[in-house]
Parts: sequence; structure tokens; C-alpha cells
Amino acid sequence: MEKKDLTPSGVKGSVMVVGGGVAGMQSALDIANSGFYVYLVEKSPAIGGKMAQLDKTFPTNDCAM
Repeated sequence: MEKKDLTPSGVKGSVMVVGGGVAGMQSALDIANSGFYVYLVEKSPAIGGKMAQLDKTFPTNDCAM
């Protein structure tokens, strides 16, 4: 029996990015745009890292930061 290739054409492989902070998210986007499947792994329930906590430290009531 012949093994079928289930990956879509153009996909080179897969990569795991550990850390969902700003650098991890940007890396995941860059790698995905170059043709890889990306698994983004973060230990906390939300992504954003320290950047997501800055609005609590320096509240501006501005969504754009």
C-alpha cells in the first residue's frame, strides 16, 4: 500500500515556537509565512507575555497603547 502525503503542497515541515510573548508571536508569523506549519506553545493561559501586563502597570485607557 502506498503512503499518501497528507500535507498541502508548499508546506515544508513543522516548527514549534516556545513562548507566546511578542518575540514568539512574531517568530511564529515569520516562520509560517515562509511555508512551515507552526505550533506556538505558551505555559500561561494567555499569550502576550510581559507586554500584555503593561496596561495594568501603566493604565492609559487607550486600546492602541
